Amino acid sequence: MIRFERLSLSRGTKPLFDNTSVLINPGEAVGLIGANGAGKTTLFALLRGALHADGGEVTMPPSWRIAHVMQETPAVERNALDYVLDGDTALRAAETAIEAAQRRHDGHAEAEAHATFADVDGYTAPARAEALLLGLGFTLEQTRQPVASFSGGWRMRLNLAQALMCPSDLLLLDEPTNHLDLDAIVWLEDWLRRYAGTLIVISHDREFLDGVCNVTLHIENQQIKRYGGNYSQFEVLRAQQIALQQSAYEKQQKTIAHLESFITRFKAKATKARQAQSRVKALERMELIAPAHVASPFTFEFRTPNAAPNPMLVLEDVRCGYRAAENGDATMTEKVILPAVTLSVQNEQRIGLLGANGQGKSTLIKTLAGTLAPLAGRVKHGKGLQIGYFAQHQVETLRHDDSPLQHMARLAPDTREQELRDFLGGFNFRGDMASAPIAPFSGGEKARLALALIIWQKPNLLLLDEPTNHLDLETRHALTMALAQFDGTLILVSHDRHLLRATTDQFLLVAGGRVQPFDGDLDDYRDWLLQDAADKRSASRAAARPDAGMAADMGTNRKEQRRAEAEERQRLTQLRKPLQNKIAKLEKELAELEQEKQRLDAVLADSATYTDANKTLLTDSLKRQGEVTGRLAEVESAWLDAQEAIEKIA
Repeated sequence: MIRFERLSLSRGTKPLFDNTSVLINPGEAVGLIGANGAGKTTLFALLRGALHADGGEVTMPPSWRIAHVMQETPAVERNALDYVLDGDTALRAAETAIEAAQRRHDGHAEAEAHATFADVDGYTAPARAEALLLGLGFTLEQTRQPVASFSGGWRMRLNLAQALMCPSDLLLLDEPTNHLDLDAIVWLEDWLRRYAGTLIVISHDREFLDGVCNVTLHIENQQIKRYGGNYSQFEVLRAQQIALQQSAYEKQQKTIAHLESFITRFKAKATKARQAQSRVKALERMELIAPAHVASPFTFEFRTPNAAPNPMLVLEDVRCGYRAAENGDATMTEKVILPAVTLSVQNEQRIGLLGANGQGKSTLIKTLAGTLAPLAGRVKHGKGLQIGYFAQHQVETLRHDDSPLQHMARLAPDTREQELRDFLGGFNFRGDMASAPIAPFSGGEKARLALALIIWQKPNLLLLDEPTNHLDLETRHALTMALAQFDGTLILVSHDRHLLRATTDQFLLVAGGRVQPFDGDLDDYRDWLLQDAADKRSASRAAARPDAGMAADMGTNRKEQRRAEAEERQRLTQLRKPLQNKIAKLEKELAELEQEKQRLDAVLADSATYTDANKTLLTDSLKRQGEVTGRLAEVESAWLDAQEAIEKIA
């Protein structure tokens, strides 16, 4: 287990931890959360031994292997597959030992090295590395390309794949979803659920935390506090604690009343039953999470648009793509991404765009925003249309030597300075911060400023392309609340599933050069992605098998073939039977463990458990939860191994 005992640590003059203690049990999946600058990344550095505590102790089993994602990727010429395989140091050591033994012509040493190579699953390593790369969005061709040929975001994916390839007892992931699209996030979430070691993950993606973690560590006021359960369960527990303070409770009630009023207003306006029900469910989720954010640093809302054209935008057989000069030639060539898009955007629609990176979501958004001219077809604007466009790299368009106030003054030169200051204050740019150059601002602060500039213009159509990339959990919450109450039309690209669920009610799938409605919710989309990945793996395995008709060409008659097939079926049945029995037993144990885990989670979610009278119950429940969680991981791993063994028999 990992134990922090009376930990104290400062960075420069800033104290991060002060005499705090917490325990992490083996096999737990831990979400590490806290405000930016609270010390989350510093805690990772302590665990890796890159930093040492000023006071107290950090202890863990000395034999544990630690894997983490490197922040820098050398621009090497090694291909992507070899780079990922480098993550398995035991594999590389075995390969080196084999080569050394061969050079010495030492047959005994070579045999031992080959045995070690087999023990570390060296023969399956290339296939496993390839599966990691494909899951993270690389194509088969890209796995053979040099690392130096990839952009920064794709190199970070390579680093993530290398960390996942490394056999480990402790896996540390710092914002692993930052450079991933929704498809890759779904795959990673599925992979991490099967990870057998101890996982600690820092993330601002609440749905990812919910899907992966069963323990939450919250850093606040220089203390690390442990909560049993995922992020949503943490919110409920923390809300109960905050609600004990009267002032916080009153603010919470005002927030809930505001949301209930909005639900009523939305129901009255809705014309489509399915959309109405979807929005009500989304707002119900927001109502549940609102109490946990009574201490949020700020909230904001969109200004009421001046007009509401309907339709907002119409695309008629539009060809979306780029024109570019090739090899310095003056002749322009076309790169078509979406060959024929016909789309009508209606007033008050709330659309989420789904699809893998590179399929054309950003290209479509740019075409709608007018920053990318269509290669063919017509784009018609409704009268009074006012577009608010937040691009993926919006913060890069800001002038780093200028202050927030100067950015606003350029946008509204005839507006009084005090009015601009008051507006910026709503986005936490107050006092000297409003007039200071933005160069040293964090990515989240720059993103807030970019949003403020858009909101000032009173848009009636919002086109948002990954608006949460630089935002922490609290700011994401503020954005979610504001978008839910936005009176205009919204088209959103985001890998943040919570934001998509809470603010959109219909989806368009951008894939294979087409834009078409996706009939389902995000859970359906997740199932579709996993099934599609399974189908591709099955097709790949089928393609690798020799053609069944070759047996006839080799002279085997039909009767002998049928007899051979019957014998093969019987052999496979005998191989499968013990595995099927094992799976049945494991599934029974899984059901019992899940039932006990739900009971323990309910106990730990009850505020009464944390009173002085129930100290023994709390201690016993936490201990048992750790044991159950560890056993669950072992049984799930055994179940997956048995399932994979059956698949290999097929």
